[in-house]
Amino acid sequence: MATPSDAGAALAESLFRLASLVIRQRPRDISLTAASTLTALERNGPRRLTQLALGEGIAQPSMTALVAQLEGLGLVERHNDPSDGRVVLVAITREGSRYLKAARRQISDRFSTLLGELSAGEVAALRDAAGALRHLADLVEEAGAAARGAREEVPG
Repeated sequence: MATPSDAGAALAESLFRLASLVIRQRPRDISLTAASTLTALERNGPRRLTQLALGEGIAQPSMTALVAQLEGLGLVERHNDPSDGRVVLVAITREGSRYLKAARRQISDRFSTLLGELSAGEVAALRDAAGALRHLADLVEEAGAAARGAREEVPG
């Protein structure tokens, strides 16, 4: 008989495989880290370079180069923090938001095509699981935010 941990492992393997396949089939005009940075800016609003680097788990000089690339493409812009003119914030532009929307639409269209290959029962099962999967994604996101917050508090 399968145990709950067996079911969890099987689900985790399926989700990992699906995520890996989606990542490999995504548009390749910018890096995965660049796309993730755009998404973070879209969700969280303007951020300091240090915050973006911490969130993506890369060094600040690497984030500076990535932001320069995105800025050159018109996807982000830098401006002074209204509360502290010495601080530069990075913000997503309208073009950056359009880019993300188009990328999501491309992936969504691909999934729609693939869902047409599934049985009605399989589609219903996925529809029923959508809420739980969103909740799981929220929990993963919250855990990541908590871990980043803990790293920010470590003196160093």
